[in-house]
Amino acid sequence: MSGAVSYHAGLAAEEIVARQYEGEGYRILARRWRGQGGEIDVIAARDAETVFVEVKASVTHAAAAWHLRPRQARRLLDAAAEYMGTLPAGQNSAVRFDVALVDGQGRVEILANAISA
Repeated sequence: MSGAVSYHAGLAAEEIVARQYEGEGYRILARRWRGQGGEIDVIAARDAETVFVEVKASVTHAAAAWHLRPRQARRLLDAAAEYMGTLPAGQNSAVRFDVALVDGQGRVEILANAISA
């Protein structure tokens, strides 16, 4: 049962994060986009910038941050490189890698540019 609870909690956290980005004027391009390199929780865009977002949820923001592992960050970068191949400017696209932390109360803390190659 805990696997199902975690799955649905993850979906809820991604929904909260997507709504926050939309409220800040971003368009949501994809959710749970899966490529050969891995999965990207949320892909958003505003102006000419594409933002790849890894969503982490836990009781506190600090606890959520601890859930991000180097291997996950590498998979995000690999999947983003694959997704960028679909963009008009390809690998020359303006991109950013954010981590969105969601606590047990549904509050979101976005760490912009939290992951780099």
